[in-house]
Amino acid sequence: MGRSRSVLVFAVATALAGVSMGGVGRSAEPLAFPEGYRNWYHVKSLLLEEGHPLYASFGGLHHVYANEKAVEGYRAGKFPDGSMIVFDLFEVKREGGAVAESERKVLAIMVKDSQRFAETGGWGFEGFAKGDPEQRVVGANAKEACFACHASEAAHDYVFSRMRP
Repeated sequence: MGRSRSVLVFAVATALAGVSMGGVGRSAEPLAFPEGYRNWYHVKSLLLEEGHPLYASFGGLHHVYANEKAVEGYRAGKFPDGSMIVFDLFEVKREGGAVAESERKVLAIMVKDSQRFAETGGWGFEGFAKGDPEQRVVGANAKEACFACHASEAAHDYVFSRMRP
């Protein structure tokens, strides 16, 4: 596993453990918790199971949501400022042949602001352990914890998910 993947795994493991970094190293304007995001466009869901190389950090049921500006970006291939993407990750439970959401592991957001976040491809990143707005887990470490991995998606404006046809 490369250095960027190792840093990402550490950051996500911290989030999944529910460790809060509080206000340590935070800018004056932290990213806001994305209230009402489940009313946004549902981009996709994905079940990442054991056997996948990122299972230890990202195993579970993923839902990706996008606000209207981000939907424009998915369609155009370049995201305008004001785009917000939410990654909602849950443990899963299996009952009677069905797979369902269980406990939330982390809620992560990406916010496009080309000037404010110029060092990270125009994107700001934050994660909230267990979806709790008070348990921020990325803070000032966004460049190493998030962007180091997202940099591999430069051709897609640093976004991993794609819009379903």
